[in-house]
Amino acid sequence: MALYTCEQCGMSVGIMTCGACDAELVHGAITKDDGTSVHVSKCPNDHGMVKSPMCCAQDMTCAIA
Repeated sequence: MALYTCEQCGMSVGIMTCGACDAELVHGAITKDDGTSVHVSKCPNDHGMVKSPMCCAQDMTCAIA
């Protein structure tokens, strides 16, 4: 299970699921045109992705297992 945690305050978010198929979203990253990386949560069945959650005005991170 992907567990996103705020490095500043320690708040965490657990299971997030796809609205189309109810599959658990998996952690991923995309590279923007300017070369920077953005954390995303992806549907393993290719229904799309969302930007990973934010807390304390910064992206929450997820350890990749």
